[in-house]
Amino acid sequence: MWKMIGSILVLTATSGAGFLYGMEQQDYLEKLLYIRHIIYMLKGELEYTKAPLGEVFGQAAVRVREPYKGWLHGLERQVERRKEDEFFKIWMRSIDRDLHTLHLKSEHVIQLKELGSCLGRMDSTSESLHLKLYVERLELEIEKVRESLSAKKRIGNCLGVMGGIFLIVILI
Repeated sequence: MWKMIGSILVLTATSGAGFLYGMEQQDYLEKLLYIRHIIYMLKGELEYTKAPLGEVFGQAAVRVREPYKGWLHGLERQVERRKEDEFFKIWMRSIDRDLHTLHLKSEHVIQLKELGSCLGRMDSTSESLHLKLYVERLELEIEKVRESLSAKKRIGNCLGVMGGIFLIVILI
C-alpha cells in the first residue's frame, strides 16, 4: 500500500515538474511579447509627440507593469540629467539593473542593449526607424520561440511522466 502511495506521489511530482517547465516556456514568450508591446509604445510616442526621450520613457512607464515601469522611470530620471554621449551607458546599466529579474536569454539581452546604441543620438525619425528595426528582429525571435513552444511543452510533459515511471521502477 505504501509503495502505491509513494509511486503516485513520485509520478505526480515529476509530471508537475514537466508541466512547470512548459509553463516557464510560455512565460518566457509572454515576456518577449510584452517587451515588443513596450517598444511599440515608445515608437508611437516618438512618432506622434516628437518629445525628448526622457518624456517618452516617462509617458510609457505610466502604462506598463513592473519591472518595466521601474526600468522606464529610471531611464526617464537618468536621461534628463545625462551628458550628450552617456545615453548608451545609461541604457546598458538600466537593463542590467532593472530587467535582470526577467532572466532573458543572453541573445535577447544583447539585442535589447544594442537598441540603446541607436537611441539618444539621433532625431526622433531615425530613432523611430531603429525601434522599428528592433521590433522586426524581435518578431523573428518571438516566432522562433512560438514555434518551439508546443514541442517543448510536450517534451517537458513526456519527460516528467517518463522520469516518474523510471523512478518508480527503480524504487520498487
